[in-house]
This record gives sequence, structure tokens and C-alpha cells, in this order.
Amino acid sequence: MKPIARYMEEKGIDVGQLAAAAGLDRKLVEAIVKGNFTPSPSQRQRLAAALGVSTGDVSWGHAVPVQHMRGNGPQVGRST
Repeated sequence: MKPIARYMEEKGIDVGQLAAAAGLDRKLVEAIVKGNFTPSPSQRQRLAAALGVSTGDVSWGHAVPVQHMRGNGPQVGRST
């Protein structure tokens, strides 16, 4: 399994070309390529088909770590 960006590099295509081939919005594809968005199963199928690979060949996970915010939430007045 390789990230989608690696397949794009091997095929010599950019985000705009991939978005057009997959029929998806350019900003969405850019977020997926950067690892900021995990695509739905149908989006995965469209992107993989545009690259000529199977969905199982691509690693689709987030590359950006999730930041947890600390706060008191609904327990007003209680310290954490």
C-alpha cells in the first residue's frame, strides 16, 4: 500500500488532473492527497479508478494528527 500522492507521482499527474479524471472537486482531492480528509468509499473507488489501481492498493488514512483540545466543557466551575 502506498499513499495516493505516490501513485500520482508515478503517473505524472497533478491534483487538478486527478480531480477531473475522478469527477471530484479539486479542493476535496487536494485535502485527500494531503491527508487532511479521509474519503468515502465511493470517493475512494473513483480516485483509485482514475489512477488505474484498486482501492486496497492505496493507504487512505489521515496523515495529520488529531489535536485534542482541553477544556472544562459543561462542568462549569470545576477544574480539570
